[in-house]
This record gives sequence, structure tokens and C-alpha cells, in this order.
Amino acid sequence: QVQLVESGGGLVQTGGSLRLSCAASGTIFSINNMGWYRQAPGKQRDLVATISSGGITNYADSVKGRFTISRDNAKNMVYLQMNSLKPEDTAVYYCKFRLRRHPLPDYDSWGQGTQVTVSS
Repeated sequence: QVQLVESGGGLVQTGGSLRLSCAASGTIFSINNMGWYRQAPGKQRDLVATISSGGITNYADSVKGRFTISRDNAKNMVYLQMNSLKPEDTAVYYCKFRLRRHPLPDYDSWGQGTQVTVSS
């Protein structure tokens, strides 16, 4: 069983920056996509950014130009650099790894979440 642990959340003022990290532990054969999602109170969990095993990135329109996702395959980690933060970025941020376990189907593992609060 693979476990993911996020870190780097906190309280920041509008316009500030934070860097989230997500580390995996357990038996890992290989990792396909890595991603960050967020969930604000009373809302559904939404995609923020993903990065493929080949480094192709995808961002929600609301964070394009402000957030950058990156990964370190050697360390089984994914990062989210968040700049120019806005109050509407306030949410619990979750990382997700799509893990390979051939010949069984790929499966998803989620972290427990880290709170990001942006004050106005």
C-alpha cells in the first residue's frame, strides 16, 4: 500500500507564495500521472494541475500562469509552486498519484490533504 503525505500548506496573504510537496512511501513499481486537487468548503474537489510521467503538464484555467507543478521521479515526489495567491485559492489541497502495478490495473492513491488559506 502506497501512502502519500502532503506538506507546505499554511496561511499567506493575497499575492504571496507557497510551495506544496507530496511524498510517497511504500512499495512503488512506477508512477504514471501525478496531480494536485483542491476542495473548498461546501464545494466539490477540483483538479488544479497534473503532470504525466513524461513531464506533460495540465492546469486548471484559474491557476494558469500562477501555479507550477513539477515532479522528482527519483524521490517519488510532486510539487506545486503557487504564486500570486488569491483568497479564492483557499482550500484543502490533495495530491494524487496514479500508480502502475502491471499486470494489475493502475490505481489511485490520495494524500490526506493540506490546508491553504489566503487572507485578503
